Formats: sequence, structure tokens, C-alpha cells
Amino acid sequence: MANNTGFVWKDRKRILFGLPWTFTTYKLTEEKLLVSKGLFSTTEEEVRLYRILDLTHKRKLWQKLFGLGTIHCCSADHSTPEFDILNIKDSYHVKELLSDMVEVERDRKRVANREYMTGDNPEEDFDDIIDQQ
Repeated sequence: MANNTGFVWKDRKRILFGLPWTFTTYKLTEEKLLVSKGLFSTTEEEVRLYRILDLTHKRKLWQKLFGLGTIHCCSADHSTPEFDILNIKDSYHVKELLSDMVEVERDRKRVANREYMTGDNPEEDFDDIIDQQ
């Protein structure tokens, strides 16, 4: 799935008229998402795909006009619990690609995301959890 550079997908944050005149780049590999910011002083954030918990696709009117969108990510990463992949082209397909890759990586690493809903009686909820196992 990765091309000869080792990246499955890469793009740059876009601004005015959808042009990539920024120093923020996004790169996706089979195992991680890299966000690099800055020109003279740079910061590169790395989030392992299996740590991504939730993805939300957002598009404002001006983004729709220029074929852009933003992907909001919530992760279990301590340094970047929430972040945005801002103003990228083909954002819906990138979100779907990222979502599929997150699931594959979570299966590969055998990471389970357990969500428990609690009601009024925590003891009953605990008994339900025990009964399900």
C-alpha cells in the first residue's frame, strides 16, 4: 500500500484558495501519522495509529468551495490527545483511509477498545461485565 517513499499518503496544510503555502506537512505510514510544523524551528509529532480512538470529518463552507476539509483526531497519546489534520485535499477519503488503517493496526497489535456504559447501579453494571466474560 505504501509507495516507494514509504508513505501511504502525504499532504500539506493548505490556506488561501487551497494552495499549499504553509510549513505544516502530514505523512501517513503503515504504523504512524507524522505531523511536521515550522520552517526554521520545526516540531514533528508522531502518533501511532493504534492509539487513535476517534476521527471526525469537518468541512466549513469555504473549505467546500476549495475542495478541502479537516480531520479531527482523538487519541490515547499523552502528548497529543487531540489534534487536527487541517485543510487537506480529498479529506473524506483520507479520513476513510486513516480509519481503515487504524483498525488494521489495532487488530495487528491486538489492541481492544473497551467502552462500558454505566447506569444508576454500578454493582449491576459490574455484574453484567463479569457475566459477559
